[in-house]
Amino acid sequence: MRGILFTAYCLLFTVGLVSCTQKEYRQNTNFVFGTIYNITYQSSEDLQQEIEAELMKVDGEFSMFNPQSTVARLNSGDSTVERSPMFNEIYQLAQTVSKETDGAFDITVAPLVNAWGFGFKHESLPTPEQVDSLMQIRNQMDFSAIAKGYGCDVVARLLESHGIRNYMIEIGGEVVLKGMNAKGENWRIGISKPVDDSLNVDNEIQAVLSITDCAMATSGNYRNFYYQGGRKYAHTIDPRTGYPVRHSLLSATVLADNCATADAYATSFMVLGLEGAKAVLQRHPELMAYLIYTDKQGNLAVWSSPALSNYQ
Repeated sequence: MRGILFTAYCLLFTVGLVSCTQKEYRQNTNFVFGTIYNITYQSSEDLQQEIEAELMKVDGEFSMFNPQSTVARLNSGDSTVERSPMFNEIYQLAQTVSKETDGAFDITVAPLVNAWGFGFKHESLPTPEQVDSLMQIRNQMDFSAIAKGYGCDVVARLLESHGIRNYMIEIGGEVVLKGMNAKGENWRIGISKPVDDSLNVDNEIQAVLSITDCAMATSGNYRNFYYQGGRKYAHTIDPRTGYPVRHSLLSATVLADNCATADAYATSFMVLGLEGAKAVLQRHPELMAYLIYTDKQGNLAVWSSPALSNYQ
């Protein structure tokens, strides 16, 4: 009898173990923050409703296009708005990154972004006098350079709370990775080649990284730009000058412990340029970066953190 019971117990244990290890990989996709999200995770239940509820919390705090969001109400001068722990978390992170990059990251850049035509509709380019005036005002906040990354982090926290250990979260190119993919391998994430592509139809890949247990964000000027008067105007505005950046760095991909941090530093690097980005990376060994730029001959060139060679 004891032998039978022991055998039965072993069978039950084996069945339970198999059922746990064979949870399917689910995929959820939809629109959020004006872009598309793609989330893959290993779970016995579909969490899309919970995921979207969390993303709507982020939208309700940081959306520039939702008049009821916390940031929109603050920008309109509503003094009754209470700042939530979520808002304060990202606000403090933004201040930290701003300090670490000598002001290259600045959430008060919204009036300048709008003036150059990358926020709301504009009729003409701002004059130097208008830029100087806007540089003095800076009383509006814009979290668009950090909100998508933070949205990835929020979803990751939700999945972790459900005991999920294998997942890939991607929102508009910002990514959080944990565990293994359905093949039992590291996640393979592509870095786009930075060619002018305002219609987002060219998906040529520059490199593929095999990574896990980290977050990754990319910033570049090859998709959000316009030409006027024969000159190209890129969407990255230098908060220190008030003008769109003009340097050789085309794309900055940053890997960090969380996606909000990666997102903020990727934007900062596009402001700082190649040498400025390298200087920040020397002070922050916890960050890794893959930087694509044009060399003196006008050809695409790459600089990457030495540690990244282990993931290519």
